Amino acid sequence: MYQIDFQKPVTVHFIGIGGISMSGLAEVLLSKGFKVSGSDSAVSSLTDHLKAAGVTIYEGQRASNLAHDVDVVIYTAAVHRDNPELLAAEERGLPLLTRAELLGQIMKNYPEAVAIAGTHGKTTTTSMVTEILLAAEMDPTISVGGILHSIGGNIRIGHSDCFVTEACEYTNSFHSFFPTIEVILNIRADHLDFFKDLDDIRESFHTFAKILPEKGLLVINADIPDYKALMGDIACRMVTFSLGDSGADYCVEHVFYNEEGHASFDVVRQKRVIAHIELGVPGEHNVANALAAVAVAEALGVEKEAIERGLDGYKGTERRFEVKGELGGITIVDDYAHHPDEIRATLETARKLHRKKLWCVFQPHTYTRTKALMGEFAEALSLADEVILTKIYPARETDTLGISSVDLARKLEALGKKVYYFESFDEIEKFLLSALVPGELLITMGAGDVVKLGENLLGL
Repeated sequence: MYQIDFQKPVTVHFIGIGGISMSGLAEVLLSKGFKVSGSDSAVSSLTDHLKAAGVTIYEGQRASNLAHDVDVVIYTAAVHRDNPELLAAEERGLPLLTRAELLGQIMKNYPEAVAIAGTHGKTTTTSMVTEILLAAEMDPTISVGGILHSIGGNIRIGHSDCFVTEACEYTNSFHSFFPTIEVILNIRADHLDFFKDLDDIRESFHTFAKILPEKGLLVINADIPDYKALMGDIACRMVTFSLGDSGADYCVEHVFYNEEGHASFDVVRQKRVIAHIELGVPGEHNVANALAAVAVAEALGVEKEAIERGLDGYKGTERRFEVKGELGGITIVDDYAHHPDEIRATLETARKLHRKKLWCVFQPHTYTRTKALMGEFAEALSLADEVILTKIYPARETDTLGISSVDLARKLEALGKKVYYFESFDEIEKFLLSALVPGELLITMGAGDVVKLGENLLGL
């Protein structure tokens, strides 16, 4: 594999530079003196930011985008083998690195490299760790999979020995990393277009954990089924956190939820209260995320006061139960949930906050995930009073597998739920404007572009 020499900056081209992770990595290289260019199918606020910082941005992907002085090309798992820029790079014999391989090489430059993994909760937990480290004035470099207002985006270039990033399991990407601290939040069935089954996913996380050096640290959720057997041969130190197992290294006591669903609680380590946390985001799942963040912070030597300051009133990132606004007494929330577990957690939280009718507009994400988890999606979505389905957002997929959102609608109807399906956002908006009444809650949900629907209703 081609190795980047960070002491000798070269010219790097990114295929798919507009992605949340790719744009961040491009900014890291730019800060280290590399000349950077990149392309994407459409420009965005992320590419505009990079362009303003000095990156050459191309809209659309074509062979001519690869300038004569490009030394190495970075691409993502979403790039197909017939991509014109990828083909041109191969024809010229240019070195190629995946996004994950580049991220792994960047991590090698930091004595304290934290990789936060799990089927869900990565962005929130990474953001929580970020807030704690900023409160402790540790000047970290951060790569997060969402927009975090306290750092003004998805990347923060620090000048310390500490680097924190999300670690995605898709295509075994996190096997290319070199962390000194790992977090495993949860392990559930997902990305079944790549993994064979849940056992295959568990084995991938096991391989990820074994990457840690003997002096490294694994922070793992003790509520993961049979986690001890899964991690039994890990050579490094391991600490656990749990909402349900009082024997875990980190657990909680005196949990209280206010009228907005925000939790306050004591963090207990080995039967001793070490911090009192008051979050500004709702849901039990965020208590678990905070426990993981506290464990990481302590491993990095952060004091109690900074941990409490960092998490005090934590507001989250964009698209994580984000209140977008109100329209005629109707509250509109947006959430990135696209896995049944995430949907269930979000809707359960919404149920606790609002007694009137709960509407959910759900945009299924990828045909593979929708087909594999169809029953689980229906059960989770049934927590809403009324459900509206959009077309499936295909993301990287081209094969429909013979399914559509209509199949999911039938599953919901079989559960006795009132469900609607529309082909376009315009149709959904018109329907909602006639159906919603003051006091109701509307959640737009999914990992695609469904966020635009609520924003259109609000005129944002």
